[in-house]
Amino acid sequence: MDIELLVMPDCPNDASAAELITNAVADTRVKATITHTIIASQEQARQCGFIGSPTILLNGLDPFARPDASPALSCRLYTTPDGLRGIPALRDLRQAIERVAAG
Repeated sequence: MDIELLVMPDCPNDASAAELITNAVADTRVKATITHTIIASQEQARQCGFIGSPTILLNGLDPFARPDASPALSCRLYTTPDGLRGIPALRDLRQAIERVAAG
């Protein structure tokens, strides 16, 4: 599986999102290649479909995308059991990885 972490420069959630991905991959035991991409312009955000920082792509798809979201060079919030946070919940990312891995 290809996992890509997209972040804007100086994203306050960059390190925690990277750690979240590492933990989710370890928990699921999925073989994954993890890359880290900096999105530095609104044009680049539009081209990638980047809807906020951080964005996690699994095989090129955003498992947390909302259909009404527009590309934006801004911070992103995720709905978690603890409320809105700057990264998804670990269990939600694990479930998304397992769904993508299963095909």
